[in-house]
Amino acid sequence: MNRTTMPLQSVKLSIKLIFWLFLFGSTLNHSLAEPPVLGKLYVGKASADITPELPVALMGQFYLRIAEQVDTPLLANVLAISTLEQEKEISSVIFVACDLIFVPDILREELVTALKGAAPEIDSNRVILTATHTHTAPVLEDDPERSSFIYPIPKEEVVPVKAYRELFVRQVVPAIKEAYANMQPAKVSWATQRTAIGHNRRVSYADGTTQMYGNAAKDNFRELEGYEDHDLQSLFFWNAKGELIAICALVACPAQVLEHLSSVNADYWHHVREKAKAKFGEQVLVLGWIGASGDLSPRPIYRKKASERMLKLSGYTLEEAIAEKVVSTLSTSLETVKKDTYESLALAHSLVPLSLTKRKIKEDEYLEAKTNVENLEKEMSEKPETTANLYARKTWNASVVERYKEQQAGSQNGFESFMHIVRLGDIAICTNQFELFTDYGIQIQARSPALQTFVIQVAGSGSYLPTITAIDRGGYSAVIQSSVVGAEGGQELVNETVNRINAFWDGE
Repeated sequence: MNRTTMPLQSVKLSIKLIFWLFLFGSTLNHSLAEPPVLGKLYVGKASADITPELPVALMGQFYLRIAEQVDTPLLANVLAISTLEQEKEISSVIFVACDLIFVPDILREELVTALKGAAPEIDSNRVILTATHTHTAPVLEDDPERSSFIYPIPKEEVVPVKAYRELFVRQVVPAIKEAYANMQPAKVSWATQRTAIGHNRRVSYADGTTQMYGNAAKDNFRELEGYEDHDLQSLFFWNAKGELIAICALVACPAQVLEHLSSVNADYWHHVREKAKAKFGEQVLVLGWIGASGDLSPRPIYRKKASERMLKLSGYTLEEAIAEKVVSTLSTSLETVKKDTYESLALAHSLVPLSLTKRKIKEDEYLEAKTNVENLEKEMSEKPETTANLYARKTWNASVVERYKEQQAGSQNGFESFMHIVRLGDIAICTNQFELFTDYGIQIQARSPALQTFVIQVAGSGSYLPTITAIDRGGYSAVIQSSVVGAEGGQELVNETVNRINAFWDGE
């Protein structure tokens, strides 16, 4: 994703923390301390149409794209999960999987505020918003104090950014209420199956440098920089009649097959949902989760011509082929695990605030960013017609300049974030806000005591979180403009996630 969050000044960070305290309130400590207790499983589901009105600006590239058509609907699918004992709720959690590029703080804030007013019986701390990371969904932020990626969106001809957020809240709040109100006795099972979908997109060369989407056909190509996670993890939910009603599917690959289009599109998840309904029934709700895959892509880096030939022969587009593979894997997994289901199990949830070490900006990085800003401003001044393609690149570099000034003034605090940790029977589910490089996700899964661990990325306001290897080799997604948190903060995130998961398995 071509953006990173601009850090607020220290006073604005304090305001943000105060607002979080308002949002999370007195239940935060309860959420952090909640023990896993056995209870009877209840599940409710709903779906919200979050397709924008047109024309609308799209998020995810440096250049401005205005969509004037809708290829597929955008959805926010909601799954409410609760455990009860003698009709009393023990614990609950609500997942909202959205066809968005990320979930900025302002969108969560507006949703939580509306939910508190419309449904005070629902603990908003337990609402987990995640994004599929499609690059053909609307722009969600236009405030330079919140984001480093700002587009010069026409004020008259295009749907305002705030108007789309209002549509999102207006559609999603009733869906959350519906899912929570309609929870019924259910049973669940979980599965994992090896299914290659994501490709590492960071191409490394003999001189020790790396380029995202680099040319692997060059003589000096040496390796793809990082690992690929080829496991498709899934959760299956049935109602009391034994009917399959919902699937959570985690794929370690962002939904950006169609990232350069200028139309609204849910990318491969639309086809997953349609094929799943055809395979399993119209009643089945699919929640698409994206695993740690900040350095992965759905498009191959090598064997491109062979892959194109196979697609042509199959009659599928790439997004349709991915969906076919996902649904085929889900079908096999379902047949394997349907005899191993649970209707009484432990459910527990933690909402964990984080303060991660920020990546230190070197002087040469600052000077380069400053020069870039000056050159881009000059070009836009001399050639106003270039503004649509250059403005976001200018704000992307300007964020580094501002961060460096804060750093030099000693006013830079830690990067404030949060994560959700859920235990569902033998399963752990953890979220983070980043485009998290795959190696971090592998660390969490390997160290977790859970039978399976679902690591969901982009459950917040985005920005890359690269490894130390990536930072050393450079290239987009690892340069200073791309990330506010570096490898030190990445390891802090891994360690804290594992510690919090361990707390749910203490004594077992």
